[in-house]
Amino acid sequence: MEVWPGSAYPLGATFDGSGTNFALFSEAADRVELCLFDDEGTETRIEVRESEAYVWHCYLPEAQPGQRYGYRVHGEYGPATGQRANPNKLLLDPYAKATCGAIDWDQSLFSYNFGDPESRNDEDSAPHMMLGVVVNPFFDWAGDRPLRTPYNQTVIYEAHVKGLTELQEAVPESQRGTYAGVAHPSVIEHLNKLGVTAIELMPVHQFVNDSTLVEKGLSNYWGYNTIGFFAPQNTYSSTGDRGQQVQEFKGMVRSLHAEGIEVILDVVYNHTAEGNHLGPTLSFKGIDNGAYYRLVDDDQNYYMDYTGTGNTLNVRHPHVLQLIMDSLRYWATEMHVDGFRFDLASALARDLYDVDKLSTFFELVQQDPVVSQVKLIAEPWDVGPGGYQVGNFPPQWTEWNGKYRDTVRDFWRGEPSTLGEFASRFTGSADLYEHSGRRPVASINFITAHDGFTLADLVSYNEKHNEANGEDNQDGESHNRSWNSGVEGPTDDADVRSLRSRQQRNFIATLLLSQGVPMILHGDELGRTQNGNNNTYAQDSAISWIHWDESDHPLVEFAAAVSRLRHEHPTFRRSRFFDGRPVRRGEGEPLPDIVWLTTDGEEMQPEDWDEQRTLSLGVFLNGHGIRERDPRGQDVTDVNFLIYFNAGADDVEFSLPSEEYSPAWEIVVDTAGEGADSEPRPAGALHTVYGRSLVVLRAFQPAEILPDHSVAASLAGMPTTREHELGRSTLTRSAPELGL
Repeated sequence: MEVWPGSAYPLGATFDGSGTNFALFSEAADRVELCLFDDEGTETRIEVRESEAYVWHCYLPEAQPGQRYGYRVHGEYGPATGQRANPNKLLLDPYAKATCGAIDWDQSLFSYNFGDPESRNDEDSAPHMMLGVVVNPFFDWAGDRPLRTPYNQTVIYEAHVKGLTELQEAVPESQRGTYAGVAHPSVIEHLNKLGVTAIELMPVHQFVNDSTLVEKGLSNYWGYNTIGFFAPQNTYSSTGDRGQQVQEFKGMVRSLHAEGIEVILDVVYNHTAEGNHLGPTLSFKGIDNGAYYRLVDDDQNYYMDYTGTGNTLNVRHPHVLQLIMDSLRYWATEMHVDGFRFDLASALARDLYDVDKLSTFFELVQQDPVVSQVKLIAEPWDVGPGGYQVGNFPPQWTEWNGKYRDTVRDFWRGEPSTLGEFASRFTGSADLYEHSGRRPVASINFITAHDGFTLADLVSYNEKHNEANGEDNQDGESHNRSWNSGVEGPTDDADVRSLRSRQQRNFIATLLLSQGVPMILHGDELGRTQNGNNNTYAQDSAISWIHWDESDHPLVEFAAAVSRLRHEHPTFRRSRFFDGRPVRRGEGEPLPDIVWLTTDGEEMQPEDWDEQRTLSLGVFLNGHGIRERDPRGQDVTDVNFLIYFNAGADDVEFSLPSEEYSPAWEIVVDTAGEGADSEPRPAGALHTVYGRSLVVLRAFQPAEILPDHSVAASLAGMPTTREHELGRSTLTRSAPELGL
């Protein structure tokens, strides 16, 4: 095969419409071989002779899209000093844009013999390896561009590509559980009904099934085990894995964008699937182990592990930083995704043992003209010391707000002494974000996520039930801040079932009406259950898939209605924090933007917040200072709202506040199902909020009687001669009498 020198940039395999350039970074290599595989699996090795700044490169004018390939790296092998080069191990290109096949955990994939970690294994791993694939980068985007929906108009839906549609009968069977399935009109229709503006996909970077799970007959369902940071997961493709997965992914993005739905990717740059010193040699280990991984200083046979997965990427190394930034730019520019949620993001900020929000990684993101403009969402913790960093990320970042989740769960299960923190979380967590110049949208609010109970299980189980995971129920979180409503698990008790439904409505309404950005876990609006399993990472099964045929349709309608309320009223999605505080206000002074209210309709005073046993409160949201342009481009002013929360078991009677707040109020949400669409209540009236329920009231505005400009009205306003004589008008006659 003809071989040209090629270029050191860009890294990876790049098809230019004629041939393909191959480039691989390895400072540890003495020699590099590019290995090509034909359809029969026959391997052809090509010596890569050109090296520039530790980048080995060549150009093959005959290499076309669909070509499968890998690398063999020759160099020093000495695990104690961090060197793990072994040319007998076929290695996946870290920049591969697609992968073909899967690994089978054969002994040859490991650099030692099982049972003897100090030994060296030189078996050829090629027959058992996944391969990189040269892809065709050209795609008809039909004018598509990233959407960039403002954060305060964003509603996120966290979803799993397979679990979302595997059981959706409206999706063709061949497309279920795939990128094409996510883009199916039935799914998009559902997302639009809920008011979803962004779908956050759990990991779609090519990942590996853990051997321990495979041995148990399970699999890595969640996908937090990345091996390829540029390649879409090949098992989520309905059309093939020779590059078709790239085209299908792009088609999914294009279809979602056409309906106004952004695509956010859950990305795992903190570790790889190669595990610790006992893990396989699949890519990074064999290419340049010391560059790619954080090694223990005094014994480099071992890996620093801030992730609980065996290794941590070395984000202090310039080529690792380049890998991450190149990957982010690729997905943003070539794949048109709109943002990223960074798994265990604190691990990316670590400088030695400390989490430093000004680390090099964040500096690079800050100045990057592409990455800095997309949505950046941090999971602001890792498992290392000092890893819980909620509220401490740089200003342009948003964060999964774990304190919001915990506080809202505690409040609605009736925990004492939660009023103050609940108020803070409901209003955007200013205590966490305002000090760094951020706004309420820095808080990604969630009550449930993929890791933990579903919403239905949160109100149905006190304890986890993870027996199906094969770990004797020892895995998963044991402190879930859940409440089973009186019975553990399924029940026929009508009162318990009614309470659980009401609690789910309480959570959904709280989430969608809180300041910040709401994130819904896929299927929560459908009443999805995992039967008490709060750690379905290994459950690629009916336990974790959405059962569309068992949907809780009233809950879907409720979630859609509250989402519409949020969309229609900017009061619930302010771009700035409230100025009001629970302090005394002088007589005649204007109403602040927020007022917390007691059951007597009076402003809460500082001492009211200290009442430990109080489980109910009201809040006035002043909408008159909130302006927004309507679809016609006109400025509109919002209206005032009252929200009453009652997390206690007993009914509570609230006095509506005085007329200065509003002369009358109409109920628009009542999670107890009692008061919605009833007659308006005058100021000062008593209103009962049922136990464990939430009520939203809107300032009542009598319907404006508009002049009738119809043809019938115009004709009716023209008196006849006879009517002039009689002194009466045809306005007293109906249109049928006029023959209209």
